[in-house]
Amino acid sequence: MFNSSTNSSGNNCNNSTVIIKTVIPLVYFLIFIVGLLLNSVAAWIFLYVPSNKSFIVYLKNIVVADLLMSLTFPFKILADSEIAPPQLNTFVCRYSAVVFYTNMYIGITFFGLIGFDRYYKIVKPLFTSFVHTVNYSKVISIIIWLLLMLLSFPNMLLTNEIAEENHSRKCIGLKNELGKQWHKVSNYISIGIFWIVFLLLIIFYTSISKKIYSSYKKFRRNSDVTKRKISRNIFSIMFVFVICFVPYHICRIPYTLSQTSSQFNCQLKETLFYSKEFTLALSAANVCLDPIIYFFLCLPFKEKLYQKLHLKLKTPRDVEVSKSRKSNTLPESINIV
Repeated sequence: MFNSSTNSSGNNCNNSTVIIKTVIPLVYFLIFIVGLLLNSVAAWIFLYVPSNKSFIVYLKNIVVADLLMSLTFPFKILADSEIAPPQLNTFVCRYSAVVFYTNMYIGITFFGLIGFDRYYKIVKPLFTSFVHTVNYSKVISIIIWLLLMLLSFPNMLLTNEIAEENHSRKCIGLKNELGKQWHKVSNYISIGIFWIVFLLLIIFYTSISKKIYSSYKKFRRNSDVTKRKISRNIFSIMFVFVICFVPYHICRIPYTLSQTSSQFNCQLKETLFYSKEFTLALSAANVCLDPIIYFFLCLPFKEKLYQKLHLKLKTPRDVEVSKSRKSNTLPESINIV
């Protein structure tokens, strides 16, 4: 679907440096160990959390996507370090990289759905309808998986060229002409998905923040602790998006053009290539941060984790006070954004 091999720039450019062969694989190894451990624990905990709310369904889908994404890291590590034979790199280009990117955008899309769900339940509670039901969330989840897999599947089929000896580690060289065009199209669609979700999240969480702050201003005079907690909950997802995904999607368009156009010289291709590799590692690190988001933002997840670890969860006083109120949207917005 999208190039992830170590040498995807022009034919006369050689990117096999110590950074690509050693530093990048080491970074991915650390991400793999931490991400697999945290997401395995998250998946285990979510097995005991009932899917009785739509955002829980979306969170569980993110866990699955992150786990699948994490399992592709060992193949990239072996291919980039050039420890494995060229045949493994062909597998990475044709299958592993496609799974990596597909699940990354599945996770991004579900975070957008969570923002949409929170927005209508908190800002417009009177307009809640069937779109917030568990059955609807399950149907929309299946649709998201099918659409993104449909978008990525041609990249597997069209990466079918026989690798030349000196270009065996260049994914773009394994694609036929139609594959190169689909590579460009699918890249632009994926970039569009990210920026649309990112802009919508800004709108959703800005509106949620205004709603919650205005509500507390009416009922509470001294709510500094509550405000700090609300700010942490609302902007933690935005922080992850800005740190992990924005840098990669800024450099992705020119990098894609450098792969499919002959108007880029070797030096510029190398610069874009290194920028892509480092920012892609930041995107991969998202699998380590998502479980932390579940802990801070999802109260059922946090409660079940404490229960499994035989620890006592101390509920903050302001949460207890908010739970006693008649409104059921405000407490939920505090604990689970």
